[in-house]
Amino acid sequence: MSRRVADRQQSTPAGRAWRWLLALFWLAGMSPAAVADTAPLFAATLSDLDGKPVALETYRGKPLIVNFWARWCGPCRVEIPELARVQTAYRSRGLVVLGIGVEENAESARDFAKAYDMHYPVVIGDNRKTLWLMQVLGNKRGGLPFTAVIGRDGRLVSHKLGIMSAAELESAAAELLRP
Repeated sequence: MSRRVADRQQSTPAGRAWRWLLALFWLAGMSPAAVADTAPLFAATLSDLDGKPVALETYRGKPLIVNFWARWCGPCRVEIPELARVQTAYRSRGLVVLGIGVEENAESARDFAKAYDMHYPVVIGDNRKTLWLMQVLGNKRGGLPFTAVIGRDGRLVSHKLGIMSAAELESAAAELLRP
C-alpha cells in the first residue's frame, strides 16, 4: 500500500477511531491483542452433562482455563488428562478448568467425560453456539482443541489453538494465580 493511500485511510473517521482506540489501549497499559470481549462467554447458557442449563455467569470473577473439546477430536483426548491434573493441583487456590464440549448429546458427552476422568466442570453446546464462543475468544479458524485463559477480572490473558503442553498449562495457572 502506498504512503498516500495509507494516509488517506487514516484520515477517515474509521481510521481516526482506530488510532484513538489504540491510544487508549496504550494509555491503559494494554495491547489490543490482550483485550477481548469475554462478556459473551459469561452471558452464555450451555447444558451440563445431565442436560440442565448452566449460566456461565457463575464462573465470572474466577481464574479460568476454558477448554473447547469434542469426542471425535484426537488431540483433545491427549490434552484432557493434563487439564484434569491442573484442575486437581490448583483447585484449592481457586483455579477453575472449564470444559466446553462441542457436543449436542448429553449422554454421549457424559460417557466420554467419565471415561477420560474429566473431574472438572463440563458443559456442552451445539456447534453453532460453541463455534461462536470460540470465535469471540480468538479462535477465528474454529479448530479444536482451543483453550482460553481468562483472569479474575474477566480479561482474556491468552489463548491457543491446538494442544497446550503440561508446561504451557502450568505457566497459565501460575499467571492466573499470581497475587
